[in-house]
Amino acid sequence: MENYFTTPHSPLIKGTVCSLWQVRRQNNPAVHETIIPNGVVELIFSFENQKLYAQVNKQAIVVPKCFIQGYSTSPIHLNLSGQQTFFGVVLKPTAVKHICQFQLAEFNNCVVDLTVIDTTFYDLWHRLGEQTTFEARTTIFTAWLMERTLQYTEREKAINIFLSSHTNLHLSVSEIARQFCYSSKQLSRKLNELTGLNTEQTLLYKKYLQALHLVQSSELSLTGIAFDCHFYDQSHFIKTFKSLSMLTPKEYRQRKSHVEGHLFENVY
Repeated sequence: MENYFTTPHSPLIKGTVCSLWQVRRQNNPAVHETIIPNGVVELIFSFENQKLYAQVNKQAIVVPKCFIQGYSTSPIHLNLSGQQTFFGVVLKPTAVKHICQFQLAEFNNCVVDLTVIDTTFYDLWHRLGEQTTFEARTTIFTAWLMERTLQYTEREKAINIFLSSHTNLHLSVSEIARQFCYSSKQLSRKLNELTGLNTEQTLLYKKYLQALHLVQSSELSLTGIAFDCHFYDQSHFIKTFKSLSMLTPKEYRQRKSHVEGHLFENVY
């Protein structure tokens, strides 16, 4: 399996894109992949001819050739066999409205064909598919994005930082609202447009994401993780983690792969 990853350097791209990646599987054993909620918003392009089947929000689907995937609150299951090449772009949350003309929450817990939203994505998919290297695809995509001259307000930039960081987990709803010069109701409405969750639920989701990162990358005990992520106690941490991932933190740690939030199981 070949893996590539980069983060943008241009300030014009950094405001929209968190990272770009590519995965190429060739002559690998068939595997079942489970992607637990990981707080990632992505555009993904697939370049192989064979159909790819998945279960998203407990519904069986055929995965489109190019699609957008918003926040998820339940695991996604994929059956991978043969050869696959995926090129992905991880977006800042507020960028979706500017690129797709729809609020991000419209794409949460689902996979949506990008060509249905905007036919220019079909041309972009073809242009990306004509390339043979990750670097060339990255160049093509960033040039396409630059043509759109996306601009963000200072508040949108601040919301992107809030949603993508592991900070402010200890703050109350009213304290966070004041940071954005919103009332508590205004903040809840704005976050619902992005995450599909109100402020309290979004904060709990952020705590889960930080806990996921620590379970993946640290040797901290579950009690230590619960404390660091500002859960009420270890029981609250485990219950929250399992409600989203369908696994206990201990089960995830036993099954984790090299990619955070992705679990692989050989199909015999």
